[in-house]
Amino acid sequence: MTAGAGVPRVSVVVPTFHNGDFVEATIESILAQTFTDFELLVSDHGSTDGTWERLQRFAADPRVRLWQTPAGGGAPANWTAVTDAAQGEFVKLVCGDDLLYPTCLAEQVDAMDAHPTVTLVSCRRDLIDAQGDVVMGGRGMSRIRGFHAGRAAIRRTVAMGTNIFGEPASVLMRRDALVAAGGWWPDFPYVIDEATYALVLLRGDVYAVAHSLAAFRISAGQWSVDLADQQAAQVIAFHDELARREPGLLTRTDLARGKTMARGLSTARRLVYLALRRRMTTSE
Repeated sequence: MTAGAGVPRVSVVVPTFHNGDFVEATIESILAQTFTDFELLVSDHGSTDGTWERLQRFAADPRVRLWQTPAGGGAPANWTAVTDAAQGEFVKLVCGDDLLYPTCLAEQVDAMDAHPTVTLVSCRRDLIDAQGDVVMGGRGMSRIRGFHAGRAAIRRTVAMGTNIFGEPASVLMRRDALVAAGGWWPDFPYVIDEATYALVLLRGDVYAVAHSLAAFRISAGQWSVDLADQQAAQVIAFHDELARREPGLLTRTDLARGKTMARGLSTARRLVYLALRRRMTTSE
């Protein structure tokens, strides 16, 4: 599906919730893209920390549309609400505290145009702290570079026990493939992005940009000790459900290795949290 006359090629969608400390930097990074044929849709999910008020400085920009989504339903509800409003040929979701680097859209759209069977373009990303300083650079894609078959990429992300494609700011998808996949897969909220990528990649291939085009901001809420265990459990449940829904896609070895890796990464997340917790907040 190609965007019609007057419809931007890319819809950048931002579901915000309690992102008051960072949301302005997020929006500024999107509006500063070298690629200009995009719309920016922002849905605030009942924030009470000033997020909505901070967004108002962007209300007059013709590229920007702001609205409020009623509270309830967690991230899946807001992600779906803002994505359903998208009109572009391609869609990129950016969480309300992450950043895009200036050429992100340009490079990812170029990759889509060069490879018609690709339904998802990803890139490496940097992990940044609350102050915007890089904690770890060039993360993601597990040595996948350039064009890669979609089903093979799904098997690799399962076997690695983690989301090799990165958080949504790292990813550009064809909107028609996302719609055909049923939109965001809400059954596994902590891995809603990776689970949805798998459904999109059942309909096409992936292209991996081998350098960082986005930044993911780590925070205490995202990297807490309790969440690490819950995330591991949902990763394993997602793998099992994907195998059930798509017979023949995953081997027993894929599933066994993915389970072991997911549990091991849960322990690693605890160590990361302990080491970096002071950098995960704006307070001194």
